[in-house]
Amino acid sequence: MSTDGLIVVDKPGGMTSHDVVARIRRLARTRRVGHGGTLDPMATGVLVIGVGRATRLLTYVIGAHKSYTATVRLGQATVTDDAEGDVIATTPAGQVTDEGVRVALSALTGEIDQVPSAVSAIKVDGQRAYKRVREGESVELPARRVTVSRLELLAVRRDVPDVVDVDIDVTCSSGTYIRAIARDAGLALGVGGHLTALRRTAVGNFALAETATLDELEQRAPEVVGLPLAAAAGRFFPRRDAGADEAKVLSHGGPLDPAGITGPYAVFGPDGGLIAIVSERDGRARAEIVLAPA
Repeated sequence: MSTDGLIVVDKPGGMTSHDVVARIRRLARTRRVGHGGTLDPMATGVLVIGVGRATRLLTYVIGAHKSYTATVRLGQATVTDDAEGDVIATTPAGQVTDEGVRVALSALTGEIDQVPSAVSAIKVDGQRAYKRVREGESVELPARRVTVSRLELLAVRRDVPDVVDVDIDVTCSSGTYIRAIARDAGLALGVGGHLTALRRTAVGNFALAETATLDELEQRAPEVVGLPLAAAAGRFFPRRDAGADEAKVLSHGGPLDPAGITGPYAVFGPDGGLIAIVSERDGRARAEIVLAPA
């Protein structure tokens, strides 16, 4: 059994990402556990967990593109931009047309400047924005450039009077707030909007099809790691195989000759073990992180 690796968890609703980390720490019998990108308690779906040395890969996982399915309710705005917050404005949305919804979503596609939800984990003067809001402060966060590479309209439903529920499928860059897409679509249509459902379907090339539930992990504990360290790196990065001398140099933090691979990439030793994550600059291949056992 490898204690170093990644677990692709299907996070249930009602739990924070830290709650999931705490559960995995107990199941894996180690404190060295982290997650690769927060999911709100309301949200479900793909949460990548790192165990042992694989926690050092999570900085790359966090920066990967994400995919989601979501439901936007038009006609109501909330303080949190999702269903967990109090409704602060209602505007009958019955007159909103399907074409109007398509136009509003189209304007939120591509490279956009997005203002994050005030109730977010972004720090303002050292304190999380959501804590400031809960303490009664008015928080205004600066816009950030994000990329929404795909924003597909799946369905428009009119099952409840005066509101319109819109199902969407999104692929976006790290740092994009789906709650903000719901809010901004509602603002563009003049009726307000918020998120009522969110499911993350992929993080990079880790998808729902390979997730495990917490109940499934409980059954196989402590053997909870789904992708051992070398396999995880092989999935996430381009690969370079090093000879014995190169492996020795790199495992001690020394540089290698460049291989012309667009980095970062993973370097493996003759035994197939992961040595380091490397990038090439100034004519040398240098380790960003060394992962070979000491």
